Amino acid sequence: MAKGKRYDETFKKETVKYIVENNKPVAQVAREVGVNENTLHGWVKKYGQQPEIKAVQTFSTPDAELRAMQKQIRDLQAENEILKKAMHIFTKNQA
Repeated sequence: MAKGKRYDETFKKETVKYIVENNKPVAQVAREVGVNENTLHGWVKKYGQQPEIKAVQTFSTPDAELRAMQKQIRDLQAENEILKKAMHIFTKNQA
């Protein structure tokens, strides 16, 4: 059984970044770079959430941007609550 072509991590990440930055369909980019479409979908799933790639994401509508910001606010509020509880536990044990 023949093995498929191997791509280095940098190529994979840059390809996903290109898709996100330019808001291009995966199928089109797959044809452009000569990679199987399913393989490219896997890369997007794997690398799409990395900070350097998420930072370049553009929002298609103001509603999408608002939802993303609201989610970020909820996440930060949850983190603050955890820190407050931890601080309470540590100060309680010192007394």
